[in-house]
Amino acid sequence: MGRVSIPMKGFVLFCLWAVIAEAEYLKYKDPKQPMVTRIKDLMKRMTLEEKIGQMTQIERKVALPDVMKQYFIGSVLSGGGSVPVPKASAEDWINMVNEIQKGALSTRLGIPMIYGIDAVHGHNNVYNATIFPHNIGLGVTRDPDLVKRIGAATALEVRATGIPYAFAPCIAVCRDPRWGRCYESYSEDHNIVRTMTEIIPGLQGDLPANSRKGVPFVDGKSKVAACAKHFVGDGGTVRGIDENNTVINSNGLFGIHMPAYYDSIIKGVSTVMVSYSSWNGERMHANRDLVTGFLKDRLNFRGFVISDWQGIDRITSPPHANYTYSVQAGVSAGIDMIMVPENYNEFIDTLTLLVKDNIIPMSRIDDAVKRILRVKLTMGLFENPLADLSLVNQLGSQEHRELAREAVRKSLVLLKNGKSTSQPLLPLPKKAPKILVAGTHADNLGYQCGGWTIEWQGVAGNDLTVGTTILSAIKKTVDPSTQVVYQQNPDANFVKSNEFDYAIVVVGEVPYAEMMGDSSNLTITEPGPSTINNVCGAVKCVVIIVSGRPVVLEPYVEKIDAVVAAWLPGTEGQGVADVLFGDYGFTGKLARTWFKSVDQLPMNVGDRNYNPLFPFGFGLTTQAVKMN
Repeated sequence: MGRVSIPMKGFVLFCLWAVIAEAEYLKYKDPKQPMVTRIKDLMKRMTLEEKIGQMTQIERKVALPDVMKQYFIGSVLSGGGSVPVPKASAEDWINMVNEIQKGALSTRLGIPMIYGIDAVHGHNNVYNATIFPHNIGLGVTRDPDLVKRIGAATALEVRATGIPYAFAPCIAVCRDPRWGRCYESYSEDHNIVRTMTEIIPGLQGDLPANSRKGVPFVDGKSKVAACAKHFVGDGGTVRGIDENNTVINSNGLFGIHMPAYYDSIIKGVSTVMVSYSSWNGERMHANRDLVTGFLKDRLNFRGFVISDWQGIDRITSPPHANYTYSVQAGVSAGIDMIMVPENYNEFIDTLTLLVKDNIIPMSRIDDAVKRILRVKLTMGLFENPLADLSLVNQLGSQEHRELAREAVRKSLVLLKNGKSTSQPLLPLPKKAPKILVAGTHADNLGYQCGGWTIEWQGVAGNDLTVGTTILSAIKKTVDPSTQVVYQQNPDANFVKSNEFDYAIVVVGEVPYAEMMGDSSNLTITEPGPSTINNVCGAVKCVVIIVSGRPVVLEPYVEKIDAVVAAWLPGTEGQGVADVLFGDYGFTGKLARTWFKSVDQLPMNVGDRNYNPLFPFGFGLTTQAVKMN
């Protein structure tokens, strides 16, 4: 017996070694394994706590590495204006994101977190990023290829800061410009919104041939996961009140507000965000029939569904009145990831208790986690969880600024050109002895960019980021001999006594976002009207409207020689001057109806009593001039 003991020990040691070797081989970490195998392998290793952690998205301010590790947090976000340091560089962002990621990777299973940010018109939270026109201007272009290129440029700038997930695009169909998010909508016409979903392959990459419908896709480290939002009907609320009730029958919901989701899912969108709004009185965050029954089961969407900021809290009125009910209703409806975003203890404890008490079945938790893991694996996050500095030069690159300038040119709509058609004012001559530039918006980069720029509600002034104001662009474009006089709100006597050849007046709305932007009067911000009256009553003038939607214009149109809708053009004001002075022609056509009076609202193309100031599709054109 003693003789065989040594070989027997060796055999036992060999078996132990084999067991250890087997334990070290983790299928979920092997990129050669099929995705379904990797997900299955990881899921069977996860505890309930780890699964609920994956479903939890928290704000970066509370996402300390220890928190990430202790609670197995699956996702982190920056809210509007939430930055590592003021005017943070790409390197500052990367260092912050990587620090948080290291906390996630230090957990038992090392599941990487996914960091998300609102990049809704470029990488708009970030200093020195290229800020593209808001969607309302892009809809005017009718140019899906342009929007796809904007998506690709935005993806590069987002990745330049170490972030792999953008909460964009907003595919709302805004049916009432009184809504504070109307500028986030491409058009009142769902057909235009559908074509603009081409931004999704710009952000994520083109789907491989023969891809299965509904399967998420992200093509590597230069692309980001996209998010179609806000599901569904957010642009149709009564009187345009944000987060309100969309009262419409099924034909209306599925005919107007749903079609862009079909296209988004066919194009492989990775995530869908649920709307704060209700449909016929039922909160979308609690609408199981639409979130699970339609989006997941009928449309076969295989990515994950994410709530909006404190979206489940707002299932009740007032918000957070019955949080246990809210968590149950939201998760049961089919929401996979909850944008908590700060009080994560309460969410995790509540959901854990609901599962342990068999109120929410484990199958619902597993469905959510599989979807989240599918997106993370598709993106290559397990293989490349940490960002590097290889793309930092993409942030605010000259190439992207030129693209934004092109977008500005194509998004301008010429509403009037001359007191009579035989005497057009535009294009303006570059060579003139003396011209006047006036208006609150002529030299204000923050006003040009609007809401969702650096801060959630936007910022006034020229210190928010890097860009070109319309005034700077005008000065750069006119002949060196032309004297440009800028006065924000000149009186009529000043205008008359100075013998200006012509005036450019730039006025509009001040920045806003979401509910803060809801407006029942839709007026040009003071002193805009008085500037129009003082200047345009005394000299030939073109008025440029910088706004997130059509505004009241009818009282002023008669006395103005030319009117341009510039929407919210972003950082590249040079695009406005390019067209004003004839280097390029005006080509934009209204993607929204321009009302005469707010009493007519809501009014959309195709309505029975359609009597607008400027109809949907309207836009005068000019030709580029070689010399002027």
